[in-house]
Amino acid sequence: MRRALANTPLLVGAVIVASVLLIALFHPFLSPYQVEQMDMANRLSGPTARHWLGTDNFGRDLWTRLAHGSAISLGVALAAVAFAMVFGTVVGLVSGYLGGWVDMLLMRVVDLFLGFPQLVFAMALIAILGPGPVNLALALMAVFWTQYARVVRAIVLTERAREYVRAAQAIGAGPLRIMVVHILPNAFGPVTVLATLGVGTAIVAESGLSFLGLGVQPPTPTWGWTLAYGLRFLRSDPWMSTVAGLAIMITVLGFNLLGDGLRDHLDPRGLTGRVRAGRAP
Repeated sequence: MRRALANTPLLVGAVIVASVLLIALFHPFLSPYQVEQMDMANRLSGPTARHWLGTDNFGRDLWTRLAHGSAISLGVALAAVAFAMVFGTVVGLVSGYLGGWVDMLLMRVVDLFLGFPQLVFAMALIAILGPGPVNLALALMAVFWTQYARVVRAIVLTERAREYVRAAQAIGAGPLRIMVVHILPNAFGPVTVLATLGVGTAIVAESGLSFLGLGVQPPTPTWGWTLAYGLRFLRSDPWMSTVAGLAIMITVLGFNLLGDGLRDHLDPRGLTGRVRAGRAP
């Protein structure tokens, strides 16, 4: 607990992420307006007492729409990262532990996926599957799983030569038990950090695809779609795009800080070294 309280990025990131998650979970109770409720007398207004973040060109409350969009953007990003983490971890475990032709085959598949630019590959998958939150999450999962496979494989290659793995093999433990019970816990820390950082990347990717019209379709108010729609009024009324961009930036910043803080917290030697270096005269 002392190390966690001394870890400023971890604390700041946790506060930001917790706040955004609470908004996403309880957004129906955080605004007196409906998502599509219009107030034409106050269209394209800045922040007021009635509309905390202003309104769009139809007089719809931007706070309500961004809070509703947070649930969709975060839901797609978290689902994509969860699927990618599970699938990539399984591939990395099997590839690193079994080795041989299995390792060569799986790693060539990983190299094949890595050969495509991520955003272009996601756009191609969505063009095939069609737009929508589920297809968007699947497309992002197909883009992100390779990094988990490579990280877990590297950990397994290091751990499988250690004495505790040889001892488990000597007493007759099977490959599945060794991979799941003995080796997988050693990959928990790095994979957790990678997943935390990956959520921020997934939010940016989801917002970018929605910005291009390939994500969740209107009138559902995702952050990327709100940002793109606000470009029509950027010169005269920039507030709509500004608040959507700030929502994306703050959320991604929170997940990045949380990931950096977790990396330090799960590596006591690195944090101790930085603390001592900061106190040195």
